[in-house]
Amino acid sequence: MAIWAIVPAAGIGTRMNSEMPKQYLTLNGQSVIAHTLQRLAGLSDLQAIVVALHPQDSLWAQHGVELHEGLMTCSGGEQRCQSVLNGLYALAGLANDDDWVLVHDAVRPCVRLMDIETLLREVDNHPVGGLLGVPVSSTLKLANDKGDIVATMPRDDMWQASTPQAFRYGMLREVLEQSVAHGDFVTDEAAAMEKAGYTPRLVRGGADNIKITYPDDLHMAGVILQAQAHGATQA
Repeated sequence: MAIWAIVPAAGIGTRMNSEMPKQYLTLNGQSVIAHTLQRLAGLSDLQAIVVALHPQDSLWAQHGVELHEGLMTCSGGEQRCQSVLNGLYALAGLANDDDWVLVHDAVRPCVRLMDIETLLREVDNHPVGGLLGVPVSSTLKLANDKGDIVATMPRDDMWQASTPQAFRYGMLREVLEQSVAHGDFVTDEAAAMEKAGYTPRLVRGGADNIKITYPDDLHMAGVILQAQAHGATQA
């Protein structure tokens, strides 16, 4: 069974307060997405990476990265799940139903290769698949639309989901097609699996696998990459 990767990168990053989509911002000398793709390309059994781009993306040619002949692009959709589904369609005829597909956020450039390999080992014999995540360590507060606390939520057994998320090609394509057809635009692939009645496995990953969403995150990602490069953490 082969391993494929899809990177949804059609977002415009409105919360970043930047004129440029956050995947193209400069991080330690190159674009965020270049770092991300280089991490995925380090996986020895990876067959290809499909990057889902905004149909009007004019920056990929300038800020993308040439990795190997297995780098492909496709048009993304308005929602993440549509972009991922388009990526799956791009693999039609290449991927078998039982192949693994890794879906990874374009703006998670600090993911450690060892964590991706751990995820794949953990789900190897799992009937559904799974995703990287981190157990919640902080107290959780539920707020209203004014920002006032409504309740304190128990954090036991709560996890913060991250990526990659690994699922079988055929199963993932089927559940995402169902979600999109019903107008249920899930925010991650695990949610689509859950709503279809499946139970993905959570696999603990590194807390340094942060998602660049706000301006401060870009600085933090730079610090993390520098620390990984100097052996403070294993990439």
